[in-house]
Amino acid sequence: MSTVSRRPGLTPRQLTRTDERTSFVYLERCTVHRDANAITAQDAEGTTHIPSATIGTLLLGPGTRVTHQAMSVLGETGAAVCWVGERGVRYYASGRALSCSSALMEAQARQWANPRNRLAVARAMYRLRFPDEDPAGLTRHELLGREGRRVKDCYRAQAARTGISWRGRRYVPGDFTSGDPVNQAITAAAQCMYGIAHAVVTSLGCSPALGFVHSGHELSFVLDIADLYKTEIGIPVAFDVAAQDEEDVGTRTRRALRDRINETSLLNRCVGDIKRLLIPESEAVPSAPDHDRDVVTLQSDHGHQVASGVNYDGPDGDYGDELW
Repeated sequence: MSTVSRRPGLTPRQLTRTDERTSFVYLERCTVHRDANAITAQDAEGTTHIPSATIGTLLLGPGTRVTHQAMSVLGETGAAVCWVGERGVRYYASGRALSCSSALMEAQARQWANPRNRLAVARAMYRLRFPDEDPAGLTRHELLGREGRRVKDCYRAQAARTGISWRGRRYVPGDFTSGDPVNQAITAAAQCMYGIAHAVVTSLGCSPALGFVHSGHELSFVLDIADLYKTEIGIPVAFDVAAQDEEDVGTRTRRALRDRINETSLLNRCVGDIKRLLIPESEAVPSAPDHDRDVVTLQSDHGHQVASGVNYDGPDGDYGDELW
């Protein structure tokens, strides 16, 4: 049995897996610093310590200042950091990924590069959102039409359930207060879901830009993943919050959504959904230790991977048996 003194020390990156993290933390009007492996948020009321390895996404709102040391530990733990607008309703920039492996990104690129596979993934996404309907054989235009109809039906159903007068989805980009309370709640919920999806997508090493439904934007795949849980989680929570009180809707929506996400273990589910969408059932899904290995290989012929850090200029092209 190994003793404590002989075990290798854990790095911040190893402390908490993606699917075990808190969904997101929103901060505004404070200074974010580092204390050991925790970040601190200091404002006029005092200092709050937050274990960095438990954060999925850190949302930095107006009035926040973040130190180099804070960003260092957040980078080591793989937490996504997003700079957002007031109440978290606008996205400006974000940070780095958690995974060392390119396995899922390569699988994503293979699926995305083949038009048939890309459509198959889009259909699989629709099936995840609406399991009572079979999208087999539907064209992309038909998928979009059915998705739009199902979302409208969801809005009407949630309005009837909560007793809210629903006059349609209204949102003016950059003007959060222009909408009525329920529209403000829906917008706040959507932005939070984008942050959560971004955290999971990047922490798994996937490309945020290679979408299967959305296209042409640096966050196309993030939007794809966030939409998987829109009608099940995001919209119902928004209507619940708006029905309770019309004051401070944005803040209360974020808190209610955070609680619902943690109650339903959405991060864990999101990780599994992404892997199943990108890796066909016929292929073995990499185990957690292999998937997170910090290993670089070189591509050779016939799909072979060989070790890096080796000079392969052998006599007559003989690389040596030990290299294979």
